[in-house]
Amino acid sequence: MNPAMLFTLKKKIEEFQGRHPKFAMFIQDLMKSGVGEGSIIDVSVTLPNGQVLKSNMKVSAEDVELIKDLGSMNK
Repeated sequence: MNPAMLFTLKKKIEEFQGRHPKFAMFIQDLMKSGVGEGSIIDVSVTLPNGQVLKSNMKVSAEDVELIKDLGSMNK
């Protein structure tokens, strides 16, 4: 991966965290709480027109590994 692209991505993530600090703290709390294989993550999004989109996923061992890898990149 292009180092300049990584730098840009890191900056965008930091800006996102600045705009949405509660969401960033929520994700950090999830990681600390031991969300692991077998956990179910439900997501609901309400669009400006009122339409609600919902989905969920069951966390796999591979998902946990990816999350750990991404977390270690941020350090």
